[in-house]
Amino acid sequence: MSVQSAYRALLRELPRRNLSNPAPLHVHVRDLFRAPRPASESASELSYSIARAEQVAAYARAQREYVNLLDRYNPGIEMGQEERVRLTARRVGLDLPKQSD
Repeated sequence: MSVQSAYRALLRELPRRNLSNPAPLHVHVRDLFRAPRPASESASELSYSIARAEQVAAYARAQREYVNLLDRYNPGIEMGQEERVRLTARRVGLDLPKQSD
């Protein structure tokens, strides 16, 4: 994988932001890839840096997919307790009585 494709893979996995107002993480990643490489850096060091960038992109992709799966298979995770009880009762065919305020 080239440096450019590793950079694009990282940007694809970061949350989208406005170009006029980039997140500090976007700025940091851009600065890392734009920084001039020392002439003494060997090809193995460059390939190691690219491999690390690919691993970070793969980790970010896995985390994004994990959150999507968690939301899909646990839809009540962000619900309040009352709403969760009401939906559980509805699932088994019961309606909770209306509560007076």
